[in-house]
Amino acid sequence: MNLKPLHDRVVIKRMEEEKVSAGGIVIPDSATEKPIRGEIVAVGEGKPLDNGSVRALKVKAGDKVLFGKYAGTEVKVDGTDYLVVREDDILAVIG
Repeated sequence: MNLKPLHDRVVIKRMEEEKVSAGGIVIPDSATEKPIRGEIVAVGEGKPLDNGSVRALKVKAGDKVLFGKYAGTEVKVDGTDYLVVREDDILAVIG
């Protein structure tokens, strides 16, 4: 992948949501929402601060995260969909 995020942005690959409900009903793709979980595949160098220093990001590549439903910008690289978000849009790290 040739996608390197700048500053405090991270690149996330969405994780697939369950296609079957708890009761065993198969949910079609048209009825499912976009997943809000994903795995970080690349991180920027950090957030530039007013005093000229750079604060390192608290997340790293390989972390599984929750993010806002409408956060970030979707991009397609080599046929794979990714989401580019700011670190501030990440709600939690899973596990």
